[in-house]
Amino acid sequence: MTDANGDDLLLRIRGLKIEGRTEEGWNEIVHGVDLDLRRGEVLGLIGESGAGKSTIGLAAMGFARDGCRLSAGTIEFDGRELRSAPESARRKLRGNRISYVAQSAAAAFNPAHRLMDQYCEGPVVHGVMGRAEAERDAIDLFERIHLPDPEAIGFRYPHQVSGGQLQRAMTAMAMSCRPDLIVFDEPTTALDVTTQIEVLAAIRDAVEQFGTAAIYITHDLAVVAQMADRIMVLRHGLLVEEGDTRQLLSDPQMEYTRDLLEIRRFRVEERPRPADETPVLEMRGVTAGYGASTVLHDVSLQIHRKRTVAVVGESGSGKSTAARVITGLLPPTAGEVLYDGEPLPARFDRRSTDQLRKLQMIYQMPDTALNPKQRVEMVIGRPLQFYLGLSGSKLRERVRALLDMIELEPDTFIDRLPGELSGGQKQRICIARALAAEPEVILCDEVTSALDPLVAEGILKLLDRLQTEFSLSYMFITHDLATVRAIADEVVVMFQGKVVESGPKSEMFTPPHHDYTDLLLSSVPEMDPDWLDRLLAERAELAKQGRVLKAADN
Repeated sequence: MTDANGDDLLLRIRGLKIEGRTEEGWNEIVHGVDLDLRRGEVLGLIGESGAGKSTIGLAAMGFARDGCRLSAGTIEFDGRELRSAPESARRKLRGNRISYVAQSAAAAFNPAHRLMDQYCEGPVVHGVMGRAEAERDAIDLFERIHLPDPEAIGFRYPHQVSGGQLQRAMTAMAMSCRPDLIVFDEPTTALDVTTQIEVLAAIRDAVEQFGTAAIYITHDLAVVAQMADRIMVLRHGLLVEEGDTRQLLSDPQMEYTRDLLEIRRFRVEERPRPADETPVLEMRGVTAGYGASTVLHDVSLQIHRKRTVAVVGESGSGKSTAARVITGLLPPTAGEVLYDGEPLPARFDRRSTDQLRKLQMIYQMPDTALNPKQRVEMVIGRPLQFYLGLSGSKLRERVRALLDMIELEPDTFIDRLPGELSGGQKQRICIARALAAEPEVILCDEVTSALDPLVAEGILKLLDRLQTEFSLSYMFITHDLATVRAIADEVVVMFQGKVVESGPKSEMFTPPHHDYTDLLLSSVPEMDPDWLDRLLAERAELAKQGRVLKAADN
């Protein structure tokens, strides 16, 4: 296939319409989209949640997820029409000539099989190579994308490697059959900024080395600026604007594109720290780990009433482990956790109901935090029953009031299942569930990392309003420095299980910094297509001089 300029087209989509099933019937969610992709080209698909990015990316494989159907249009891959092709023919292409890299590697890998087994499955099943050759190829690719100990890492299970390593292993697995096209679906959204740099570089190197075409789906314009040759902006299943990356970023034609480029998160005013007030929550000299592996080393931090402490650091720095210690899920080997100056029992099952009630948690991934078979009323109602003893009409009235608090219309949402909610709506339900216990402190573990910027801003505004209304204190675990700037009063920086720097937000963003804080700040992507190249060159030069601080092995 060729386009109007005579260039070799790998993928041509015309008039694509996709429908989603609702209680009332089928509803159109993608409205006649056209798409061209040349061999070796990287096309960025951007837009907010519900824009149709992932749905269109999957359609490029001739696939529609459960509850959706490809209702109209043509999808031509290397001259073959996929929508009308038999499913058996499409299956032969998937994983072989067209591969897919999911947003969450942890959810995409089978936890019961080693990485090497999962890598080899594709090329062996598709007859590309035998098992022994596939293993040698895996080691070669693991080395090319800079995975540590490439000859041994394939024999680990998914839970035995970090998130960044797993995401790179998935990229290698997608390359195993040397496909013509890879669909990357938000592959770095949930990664910290230092890990993201490594994964972006690995993806770009792999695509360039093998001349693979790619569709790169993201809501992060700064990331797509580093990866894409062209960008398509989508909204509500429609194409808003399309163009060369540099041209579109420098001179967007449509108001919606300009809005995406100009989004600036709100910021709370920094609140004065109480002079002598006892912290509502404190960690003192905490050391903790898993088995023989020590993760936290003499960690201390304080959270005062009505304030937000952001705990930042890359994957493996100990942020979430600190939260597990605070909640009593992981007893420390040394040190203690105090609430209002009084030590808390190290194990959650030894804490009183009131101690449990006062300290609640909101998790990173609402998809896994919510039971898919429980309706919203039951999800929010369970803590109301357990902590407050509510039942019957009083319980339902309180659930409705909590839905009002999180700005979801009770009549519309109270009887819905999680699968009938958007990502932002699910996270609001998780917030309501935490509020139902009437806590004093809420631990927020990466609660906006998987959300697009517009939805994330709404969640942050909601949390700020609730903090004011209910005098809440937050520990905000995050790798997103934009979130830190928006919501934090104080910042704690962790590196390899230790607190390396802490203080008021205004001080933390003003030089001089600890070397690792400098590394974090310099790793935040910029809306400049040359930023990643420049950063990698600078770090390579520093490495030659022996002046670079090595992050944890991502």
